[in-house]
Amino acid sequence: MGKYKSLAEFIVEKVGGKENIISLTHCITRLRFRLADEGKADDDALKNADGIVTVIKSGGQYQVVIGNHVANVYVDVCQAAGISEEKPAEAVQEKKGVFNTLIDIISGCFQPILGPLCAAGIVKGLNAVLVLLLGASYSAGGTYMVLNAIGDTVFYFMPVILGYTAAKKFSVHPIIGMVIGAAMCYPTIQKSALEAAGEALGTLPVIGDYYTTFIRIPMVAGNYTSSVVPVLVIVAFAGKVQKLAKKYIPELIQNFFVPFTVLIVSVPVGLLVIGPVVSVITAFLSQIFTGLYSFSAVLTAAAVGVLWQVLVIFGLHWAIIPISIMNMSSLGYDTVIAGSFGCAFAATAVMAAMAVKMKDKKRKAMVVSAAISSICGVTEPAIYGFAVPEKIPFACLLAGSGVGGAILGFFGIKKYSMGALGIFGIPNYINPEGGSGGELVGILIGITVSAVVAFVLTMLLWKENSESEKA
Repeated sequence: MGKYKSLAEFIVEKVGGKENIISLTHCITRLRFRLADEGKADDDALKNADGIVTVIKSGGQYQVVIGNHVANVYVDVCQAAGISEEKPAEAVQEKKGVFNTLIDIISGCFQPILGPLCAAGIVKGLNAVLVLLLGASYSAGGTYMVLNAIGDTVFYFMPVILGYTAAKKFSVHPIIGMVIGAAMCYPTIQKSALEAAGEALGTLPVIGDYYTTFIRIPMVAGNYTSSVVPVLVIVAFAGKVQKLAKKYIPELIQNFFVPFTVLIVSVPVGLLVIGPVVSVITAFLSQIFTGLYSFSAVLTAAAVGVLWQVLVIFGLHWAIIPISIMNMSSLGYDTVIAGSFGCAFAATAVMAAMAVKMKDKKRKAMVVSAAISSICGVTEPAIYGFAVPEKIPFACLLAGSGVGGAILGFFGIKKYSMGALGIFGIPNYINPEGGSGGELVGILIGITVSAVVAFVLTMLLWKENSESEKA
């Protein structure tokens, strides 16, 4: 075990021991447990322990907030708990409710790919900056082409990647999940290819046109490359098919015929029914957000700015991220999350103001550390360590985020790729096709206003007292 051995053993003990852990994953700052009985966990002991920021219960998960080094702690916790890989979802007995289950599924499928997803976004952002600086001649060259391929691949083949993570979540063989995702990306079944091949044979109400059939059943055309939700639902269905196949197919031939049954059933059903229906639903949700933004970009972006950190606290932002990625793949940009970009800078400013007013040197050092983390886009140490416990700073943070969001909405700022966070996330909002540079001006004004409002309000309204020093 590594240098976090003692902390890892403490965490395992206080969450109720090895036998109480159903599964464990981690995100940027949190260990996300699924416990058999959350009542066995010692919340107070965990919250008060050195090396742990706080504990949150949300989305059917018991979340232990660690900080930026959570990946290293995760490795030691897995060893302390005897976990080699995430236990299958079938092991879960306790019902968490439809919404909590949905959040758990989305977060469980996206958390493993956050690193590569952000890395690809950084490459796309870098390419966008180079286009802005070097002009059209750069975008016509080989360097742009290679970097663009690196940045786009993760998004283009998103169904394949999510097919893998979803398969692990739903206890399907991971390669089967990847094959399902790859089938959805197969060139000849995409709507653009079918449209080019000939005229539509007919139209299904609400669902859309169909250009071909499968055993005489209309197959509605769809573009599934870069899609997000359809593959998750299809793999979930594949998990049910696999369970039935294992039940009725003799063990002697299961090695071949279970995968055969899963693929021959789930892929056609996915393309004929699940894909089109889910696409209609997700498109409807996307249109709702687009309609709100069209009605008032300023109000919508301001609302997102105010609410985003609240959603993050409870892990509910996972319900919005797939819609954002879907917009980027279908529209080339997203406006849903754009209003939240000022949040990290508002948190940084709040921490800076608190550091100015603090007298205790130890607390001041800690709040400076939280400020550095925030400007890099990881706000949990600032939120849980200082802003939420003190209440007024958190209100100032939300106010700064909301005003900054309104400014970003006013300038019509769009997000073009998933990538780094905080100050390193600025390239995500620059048009990769090149532009006048107006996006950059709007972004800088928005995040600056977020920081200034949050800093000034904290300086005016927050006062350190003996109780906060004790805390």
